[in-house]
Amino acid sequence: MAKAADLRQMNDDELARHLAETREEMFHLRFQLAMGKQDNSARLGQVRRDVARALTLKRERELASAPVARAKRAQRTKTTRSRSRKVRP
Repeated sequence: MAKAADLRQMNDDELARHLAETREEMFHLRFQLAMGKQDNSARLGQVRRDVARALTLKRERELASAPVARAKRAQRTKTTRSRSRKVRP
Protein backbone atom coordinates (compact mmCIF):
# COMPACT_ATOMS: atom_id res chain seq x y z
CA MET A 1 0.00 0.00 0.00
CA ALA A 2 1.48 3.32 -1.07
CA LYS A 3 1.16 6.34 1.17
CA ALA A 4 0.36 9.77 -0.22
CA ALA A 5 3.79 11.06 0.82
CA ASP A 6 5.47 8.28 -1.16
CA LEU A 7 3.36 9.05 -4.22
CA ARG A 8 4.16 12.77 -4.00
CA GLN A 9 7.88 11.97 -4.30
CA MET A 10 7.31 10.19 -7.63
CA ASN A 11 7.59 12.05 -10.91
CA ASP A 12 4.75 11.93 -13.45
CA ASP A 13 6.09 8.88 -15.31
CA GLU A 14 6.60 6.88 -12.11
CA LEU A 15 3.12 7.86 -10.92
CA ALA A 16 1.58 6.75 -14.23
CA ARG A 17 3.44 3.43 -14.01
CA HIS A 18 2.31 2.93 -10.41
CA LEU A 19 -1.27 3.71 -11.39
CA ALA A 20 -1.18 1.20 -14.25
CA GLU A 21 0.29 -1.51 -12.02
CA THR A 22 -2.24 -0.84 -9.29
CA ARG A 23 -5.15 -0.95 -11.72
CA GLU A 24 -3.86 -4.22 -13.10
CA GLU A 25 -3.62 -5.63 -9.58
CA MET A 26 -7.19 -4.50 -8.90
CA PHE A 27 -8.34 -6.27 -12.06
CA HIS A 28 -6.69 -9.51 -10.96
CA LEU A 29 -8.12 -9.22 -7.46
CA ARG A 30 -11.65 -8.69 -8.78
CA PHE A 31 -11.20 -11.68 -11.06
CA GLN A 32 -10.00 -13.84 -8.15
CA LEU A 33 -12.95 -12.67 -6.06
CA ALA A 34 -15.40 -13.63 -8.80
CA MET A 35 -13.78 -17.06 -9.13
CA GLY A 36 -13.84 -17.57 -5.37
CA LYS A 37 -10.06 -17.96 -5.09
CA GLN A 38 -9.20 -14.81 -3.18
CA ASP A 39 -8.09 -15.40 0.39
CA ASN A 40 -7.76 -11.74 1.47
CA SER A 41 -10.86 -9.78 0.46
CA ALA A 42 -9.68 -6.64 2.29
CA ARG A 43 -6.83 -6.30 -0.20
CA LEU A 44 -9.28 -5.23 -2.92
CA GLY A 45 -10.34 -2.23 -0.83
CA GLN A 46 -6.73 -1.30 -0.15
CA VAL A 47 -5.86 -1.40 -3.83
CA ARG A 48 -8.95 0.62 -4.72
CA ARG A 49 -7.87 3.33 -2.27
CA ASP A 50 -4.35 3.27 -3.75
CA VAL A 51 -5.84 3.92 -7.19
CA ALA A 52 -7.89 6.79 -5.76
CA ARG A 53 -4.80 8.29 -4.09
CA ALA A 54 -2.83 8.15 -7.32
CA LEU A 55 -5.68 9.66 -9.35
CA THR A 56 -6.12 12.43 -6.79
CA LEU A 57 -2.44 13.31 -6.92
CA LYS A 58 -2.47 13.23 -10.73
CA ARG A 59 -5.44 15.63 -10.77
CA GLU A 60 -3.75 17.94 -8.24
CA ARG A 61 -0.74 18.14 -10.53
CA GLU A 62 -2.92 18.85 -13.56
CA LEU A 63 -4.67 21.69 -11.76
CA ALA A 64 -1.42 23.13 -10.44
CA SER A 65 0.16 23.20 -13.88
CA ALA A 66 -2.73 24.98 -15.60
CA PRO A 67 -4.19 27.72 -13.35
CA VAL A 68 -5.03 29.99 -16.31
CA ALA A 69 -7.01 27.28 -18.07
CA ARG A 70 -8.89 26.60 -14.85
CA ALA A 71 -9.85 30.27 -14.52
CA LYS A 72 -11.10 30.35 -18.12
CA ARG A 73 -13.10 27.17 -17.57
CA ALA A 74 -14.66 28.62 -14.42
CA GLN A 75 -15.64 31.80 -16.26
CA ARG A 76 -17.14 29.79 -19.12
CA THR A 77 -19.15 27.71 -16.64
CA LYS A 78 -20.61 30.81 -15.01
CA THR A 79 -21.81 32.25 -18.31
CA THR A 80 -23.19 28.90 -19.46
CA ARG A 81 -25.24 28.49 -16.30
CA SER A 82 -26.83 31.90 -16.55
CA ARG A 83 -27.90 31.35 -20.18
CA SER A 84 -29.36 27.91 -19.60
CA ARG A 85 -31.96 28.95 -17.02
CA LYS A 86 -35.51 28.79 -18.25
CA VAL A 87 -38.19 31.11 -16.93
CA ARG A 88 -41.64 29.65 -16.59
CA PRO A 89 -44.57 31.84 -17.62
